[in-house]
Amino acid sequence: MKLIDKLTPSNKKIAKYYIKQILNSVDLLTYIISAITLFAIIYQHGFVINAYQHSVLNGILTLSWIVFLFNSAIHAILDSKYDKKGISIIKYILSISLYLTLIPVIFSEPSGENIIHSLWAILHSEIYLEMLIALLSLLMLSAGIMKLLGKRTNPSLIFASSFFIFIMIGALLLMLPRSTYTGISFIDALFISTSATCVTGLTSVDVATTFTPMGLSIIIVLIQIGGLGVMTFTCFFAMFFMGNTSLYSQIIVRDLISSESLSSLFSTLIYILVFTLSIEAVGALIIFLDIHTTFPGYTIDDEIAFSIFHSISAFCNAGFSTLPNNLGNYMVMQNHNTFFITISLLIVFGGLGFPILVNLYNSACYELKHLMARVHKRSNPPTRKVHLYNLNTKIVIMMTIILLALGTATILILEWNNSFASLSVEDKFVQAFFNASLPRTAGFSSISPTLFSTPTILIIIILMMIGGGTQSTAGGIKVNVFAVVLLNIRSFIYGDTRVTIFHRELTHDSVKRSNATLIFYTFIAFAGLFLLTLFEPEIDVLSLFFECVSALSTVGSSLNTTMKLGVDSKIVVITLMFVGRVGVLTLLSSIIKQRNNSFYKYPNEDLIIN
Repeated sequence: MKLIDKLTPSNKKIAKYYIKQILNSVDLLTYIISAITLFAIIYQHGFVINAYQHSVLNGILTLSWIVFLFNSAIHAILDSKYDKKGISIIKYILSISLYLTLIPVIFSEPSGENIIHSLWAILHSEIYLEMLIALLSLLMLSAGIMKLLGKRTNPSLIFASSFFIFIMIGALLLMLPRSTYTGISFIDALFISTSATCVTGLTSVDVATTFTPMGLSIIIVLIQIGGLGVMTFTCFFAMFFMGNTSLYSQIIVRDLISSESLSSLFSTLIYILVFTLSIEAVGALIIFLDIHTTFPGYTIDDEIAFSIFHSISAFCNAGFSTLPNNLGNYMVMQNHNTFFITISLLIVFGGLGFPILVNLYNSACYELKHLMARVHKRSNPPTRKVHLYNLNTKIVIMMTIILLALGTATILILEWNNSFASLSVEDKFVQAFFNASLPRTAGFSSISPTLFSTPTILIIIILMMIGGGTQSTAGGIKVNVFAVVLLNIRSFIYGDTRVTIFHRELTHDSVKRSNATLIFYTFIAFAGLFLLTLFEPEIDVLSLFFECVSALSTVGSSLNTTMKLGVDSKIVVITLMFVGRVGVLTLLSSIIKQRNNSFYKYPNEDLIIN
């Protein structure tokens, strides 16, 4: 029983107030120490440090250890919720691990080589303490974000701010001496960090020759975080470490990950991570089997790292490559069609979106069960579902197939005797499919877009503007929006008062948001083009427009323009990538206060249109 339970009701109320203030102050101190500690750990591993700096960083680690011990003890004594089921088991494990670090402090090193001595050595090691403090720091910072959600902070503002924070952290990490071979400017580090976090793929420097393995690791982590979604990643850590959170926080997280219920939020987050990592693992395995022994001087570890990097980059629609000349490298351009088809399929799957993939997976499992029941002739077969695929899945799949088929056929015809002239017939079909998949917002390149004819470039621009599915790793206006706009046009031409498809009527809000998205996208794309024409008058307009659409749609393709841009132009492209990934409507709703719905109507009046 807590000490507060022994007080009278009046004194208990006063005591609760002061206890809450104490706990909040201790938590605030821990938040600050957590941030400082993470930066200290990053500095220690990112720079070549001397003995004095090492001692200072160890001092920060020791201070953080003391603060976390104090925080855990004060919560255990004063916090009435500490021993309830709302606290995650992971938090208990971390707390116990923290208290175990007191053993080397209290007891001297045991003699002899035995289990007790090995345990004492592990608990006394700097690596154990560093990893533990890093996890606890992530726990505290994730808890802080969830508290912001609990305070009814604008979710759109938190979403946009989280992307901005990760981009800035990524830029600072890429500037670490151990991240590059010869150093990098802040604007280029910011550009690459934005491109990675926003899963774009545009690069202002040559990635393969600029970044060390540590730098490439930072880039791929940023890509994975950006592909999963910053808030999905953060909320997973918060719920994983903290257990249950406030009801309002859970509602916000449910909306962010499109879950249908509050009871399965954590399992849904786990499902997202496992589902994503499983697809990437399968892709990496196929890539590894195809490129094995392809690169001279590559060890098995190098080939595994290459496969994982490109699988993640493809599924997250990022388009980064560790090869000079991207995927146009001569070592993969010949006899590696399996590699290009795998990359293409990963791009397509990533561009469908998690809700679509889950619906397809569940439908496939249902069909398999139904088939097995028929094969075994069970007496009570499962009832056949009427609506196996939801409307969103039908629209995205239909539009994806149409766009891929038309894109592949058009590029194949236009480039058959142009950029594909030197390729075999099989390679031509594969490269046509590959280059039709890329505008779904993956910035790989096997054949430089500068070799394409102007009609092909215009087709690619249109495909880039459309992009992939909603709530996917892809950008653009999204195929859902494009489909709704076309359906709205069709309903207008036929004089229908409703917008319908597959015997379903679309809501007025869906049509309104789709039209607004298309208009805002067009306005921002031309605003970016206007600024680039001012800053880069020597570059032709088509190349600049291609760059704007590629950045805003988070595609990453370029007509060899990116590295020619000045600082001002790079800032414009960085802004376009950020806006394209966060979303125009999300960004506006985070800045502009939403009005309450009015319960009255003004008189209707028609405007003369046409």
